[in-house]
Amino acid sequence: MNILILQGSPRANGNTAWMAETYRKAAEAAGHKVTLVDVAHKKIAGCMACEYCHGKGNGDCVQKDDMQALYPLLAEAEVLVLAAPIYYFTLSAQIQAPLQRIYSMNKPGKLRKTALLLSSYSPNVYDGAIGEYRGIVHYWGVEDTGIVTAKIDEQKTDAKRDCVIGLVEKL
Repeated sequence: MNILILQGSPRANGNTAWMAETYRKAAEAAGHKVTLVDVAHKKIAGCMACEYCHGKGNGDCVQKDDMQALYPLLAEAEVLVLAAPIYYFTLSAQIQAPLQRIYSMNKPGKLRKTALLLSSYSPNVYDGAIGEYRGIVHYWGVEDTGIVTAKIDEQKTDAKRDCVIGLVEKL
């Protein structure tokens, strides 16, 4: 399968990046084509709600930033993995911008499955992000292959690595 991972943590060697990299390695070892994009270090603005994409733009966003490189990847992805830290009860701003810009395409064309990887220093802070994710998955009509969360004492452990690999095994 063609897998796109959007990694939305500004910490290049942090816990979220570790989970995304673990997923990438497991998926490639299983024979999947994987592209991991560090969206946290891209220049991607939020949606302006101008509706250009649904009018004159015919699906193309009026904004010309680093999101332009993601649109072809999203169009070909069969699996989309979102990896994000939780800073204040929701997905990081760095993952929100590209997620909201998918609005111009409505739904990635070939997408069939998704997964969510979340990390935080605190327990019990995932509900908002998980609710948003489940709403998107439902709207897109795709299969949720699972969610892995890792609070501070669970991060970068063998147990969490096995959980992330378990998501790949569901493909």
